[in-house]
Parts: sequence; C-alpha cells; structure tokens
Amino acid sequence: MPPPDSQPCVDIQALYTDHHGWLHNWLRKKLGCGSSAADLTHDTFLRLLTKKDPIEIRESRALLVTIARSVLSNHFRRQKLEHAYLEVLARLPEPVLPSLEDQAILLETLLELDRLLDGLAADVRQAFLWSQLDGLAHADIAARLGVSLTTVKRYIVKAGVQCFFAA
Repeated sequence: MPPPDSQPCVDIQALYTDHHGWLHNWLRKKLGCGSSAADLTHDTFLRLLTKKDPIEIRESRALLVTIARSVLSNHFRRQKLEHAYLEVLARLPEPVLPSLEDQAILLETLLELDRLLDGLAADVRQAFLWSQLDGLAHADIAARLGVSLTTVKRYIVKAGVQCFFAA
C-alpha cells in the first residue's frame, strides 16, 4: 500500500491510446461533425494534461466524459456568443463595420469577458455589462434589476474583482 501522502502517477499516453477513438466517436455523435469532434477530443486530453493537481483515475471513460462535457459546454457557449455577435454585425451599416481584424479582436475579447464572468450570478453579470458596455448609471441598473443602489455597486465591484484577479 503506498504511503498516504504519495500521489498516483497517471499514464496519459496509455489513456490516450486506449480511449482516444472511443471519445472521438462519443463526441462525433453529440456534435454530428467529425472535425469538431476531433478538435474537442484534443481539447479534452489537453485539459487532462494541464491539470495542476495529480489525479487518480478509477474509471477512465467516466473521467473523459466528465471533462468532455465541460469542453462541449464551452464549445456550445462560444458558438452561441459568436452567433449573437455576428447577428449584431449583420445589422450594422457597412460604413461603420469594423475591419475583419478588429472583428476578430472584438470577438476574442467578448469570449474572454464571458469566460471571466462565468460563475457569477446572472444579476451580477448583467449589472457589470450594463455598466461597462452600455454605460448605464448605477441608479438605472438598480431600477432595471429591482435592487438597491448599494447592491448594484457591490455587484459591479464583485464582477470587476473577478475579471481583475482571474489572470
């Protein structure tokens, strides 16, 4: 029996060799697209490789599915955000359309902001976005959310701290 403080070693190469094809097929069924499934299979193993803490794997496929579901969720969230962004761009008159380079930068910024605000309550995110992106006054945000001015200030600070310290 290993000492209680010893960390088990995970053989990622064997895990990859044994389960890559199975995971790819599982994701392909979920996505209906082989190339997207290949990308997300790669991302799943990459997440496993970049985990800071050692992990003990009892059920390989259960672990891979758990990680893959998170990767899949992020994929769908990114698609939804990208679709909404493209809809907004489509409604802009051509003279004010940002360049393709600026569009790509803006989209990446939106995706990063979404990642940074992930996990916050919906009202906290909304207050922060109305304040920072729409320039609404705190009193207007309080009225829209049906909360006090102090609560709005607390929400905005909380979201700002989340963004600042996420890196």
